[in-house]
Amino acid sequence: MPLTDPACKNAKCPEGRAFQRFSDAGGLYLEVTKTGAKLWRWKYRFTGKEKRLAIGMYPEVSLKAAREARDAARAQLAAGIDPSGAKQERKRAGLAAAETAFELIARQWWNDWKANKAERSASYVITRLESDAFPAIGTKPVNELIAPDFVRMAKAIEARGAADIARRVLQTCGQVMRYAVAHGLADRNPVADVKPGDVLRARRQVNFARIEVAELPELLRKIEAYAGSPYTRLALKLMALTFVRTGELIGARWQEFDLVAGEWRIPTERTKSRREHLVPLASQTVEVLRTLQQVRGEPERCKGAALLFPGERDHEKPMSNGTLLMALDRMGYRGRMTGHGFRGVASTALNEMGYRPDVIEAQLAHVEENRVRAAYNHARYSEERRELMQSWADYCDAVRQSGQVIPLRSRPAQVAA
Repeated sequence: MPLTDPACKNAKCPEGRAFQRFSDAGGLYLEVTKTGAKLWRWKYRFTGKEKRLAIGMYPEVSLKAAREARDAARAQLAAGIDPSGAKQERKRAGLAAAETAFELIARQWWNDWKANKAERSASYVITRLESDAFPAIGTKPVNELIAPDFVRMAKAIEARGAADIARRVLQTCGQVMRYAVAHGLADRNPVADVKPGDVLRARRQVNFARIEVAELPELLRKIEAYAGSPYTRLALKLMALTFVRTGELIGARWQEFDLVAGEWRIPTERTKSRREHLVPLASQTVEVLRTLQQVRGEPERCKGAALLFPGERDHEKPMSNGTLLMALDRMGYRGRMTGHGFRGVASTALNEMGYRPDVIEAQLAHVEENRVRAAYNHARYSEERRELMQSWADYCDAVRQSGQVIPLRSRPAQVAA
């Protein structure tokens, strides 16, 4: 007699037995174990052998659902397919798909890729993948992903007003897919078929705000007369004289400096290029550093791993980039100048002064694709860079004291302190 829902609900295994089977129809039955578990099974024959197909547990799988699963399995059997074998194949395929899911492969790629990257950059990339890519395509096998999958993901990011992030995530996904192809996990990279300009709105080029070279004398005079924190004033002076990246300056530690040799060696972990960067120190720069030592007062604060510019509240953390921006704002340069802007001003002026572009680029620590050539050039140009940095400091002194722009193609005269 076919089962009913009440019969399934009340079915129990007799005491002393391991299980009890309650038949429905067409080979379907409910097996109740001594622990109280209720399991749907379908008995059938395939190539002359008796077999059983596990359908699920009651009540998660209802009587109606169990009968529908039985009928579907019977249709497979009628077509010459072993239902149990087909189920095992689906399970194996599911496991294989999980092993090549985009998220899993992306994390493998990231672990390899991050080896020579700055911690901050590596953290940004994985965070963007976790926030934007994995929720959209993370569970899909890399070999099943197609271009529209990545386009939908990128456009969803753009729709929330993050067009630049959309481009970056799309680019990163392309790197992951190249990794998948290289390791035999995917046949091709569908991201290669997608040009950001074809699917995302054109972005407006945004450059770091900076003044023109003609405005430099006034800025240097305002920095010299800045009435705020002396640490901020000295930080801005060093920024102007060394034109390093803002993060490199505010994160600087005394152990990186040799004031006798006139050198600042920024360690690899704090540079964008992931190579140590040499900054020759002009005599004026050394003077600013010695002034900073005097202002700080206590000798132990100006040696070893101590920060040049510790935060106002937490001395274990560096000064905020916002501190420099706020000082520039107070001097009247809101939206017109940033810490990074000193790099652009120096680059423009030094190029017009006739210094070789390769030497200027080496001093700016711009990343070169050819790392061997880059390392060679950085060492080769050391003496030229030392002359360049002293000339730049002399030029800054000259225009600050005169209040006028000196013709850039003439070498500035040495200015007395």
